[in-house]
Amino acid sequence: MLTIHRPLADDSRCVAVEGARIAGLGSYAALRAAHDDHARVREWAGGTLATGRHEPGAVRLLETLYWPDPREADEWGTEPLPVGPAGMPDARWGASARRGLQRMLARGVTAVAGPFTRPPVLTAVRRSGVLVDTAAPTLSPGARADFAVLAADGSCLATVVGGRLVHRRA
Repeated sequence: MLTIHRPLADDSRCVAVEGARIAGLGSYAALRAAHDDHARVREWAGGTLATGRHEPGAVRLLETLYWPDPREADEWGTEPLPVGPAGMPDARWGASARRGLQRMLARGVTAVAGPFTRPPVLTAVRRSGVLVDTAAPTLSPGARADFAVLAADGSCLATVVGGRLVHRRA
């Protein structure tokens, strides 16, 4: 299935994605003409297309901080907390890492620095699809489809990792 991502703030900078790869870049009219009427179109109001962001502090964020579950907000709040020397069981590390990754994806992160040494954190990172120890790919035909759609204030409207829409702001 081919999808055209159309940021409405810059209709001349759209991306066509097929599978995990970028099938084309250009104006909406050009991509629509090149890919006939078979493409699904995702429109992003007020957004502009950008390469995905890289998070150099991912190891610290995922392996030394606890990202509270929303059900723990009354007791622990919503911001990450340092983990004491006693640590946590693996199941909690994995759940915390998944929540931390969700926050990164909501900022347009598509690549992180490693290496990760905690097995449940490494599993969460691998399953997320983000690239590890590499910068986010450039936006070019044939490249892996990792990008973000950013609002005028720099906040993230949508994040695509490996051709999959993994975050969208409601």
